[in-house]
Amino acid sequence: MKGYLLREQDIVPGEDTFIECLADMNSNGVVFEDNTDTGFFYAIEKDPTSGEMRVLDALHIYNAEDITDKQKRALKIIWSKSWQQCALVIDTYCYALFDFAGHGGYNRNEFPPPNEFWTRHGRKLTSEVISSFFE
Repeated sequence: MKGYLLREQDIVPGEDTFIECLADMNSNGVVFEDNTDTGFFYAIEKDPTSGEMRVLDALHIYNAEDITDKQKRALKIIWSKSWQQCALVIDTYCYALFDFAGHGGYNRNEFPPPNEFWTRHGRKLTSEVISSFFE
């Protein structure tokens, strides 16, 4: 996966975690959050004047109760070279991807359904979607 690795942090599914990562070249950003019940990945936009952040989309990553092996995992947030796409990788597996230019949020379980104000496409994250932005 080619791009810029901006965050790398060990996490344990089911432990309270909040990781924010803003792109260096624009107002786009992402947040990974584990609230001890679920893991979600959010696309955010930072207002350049006020600094306020707005959530554009949310992608479900996991339910903590479904993960029986609560060992440390390596979470990585990788931005594409254009700074318009951002991927969430846990260990060596891509779980989610946001396409800020195309207003798309993709994940493995396609949950929740696309929202009506930002997301323009279906949710299915495939190898083809990943390679179109990161190869």
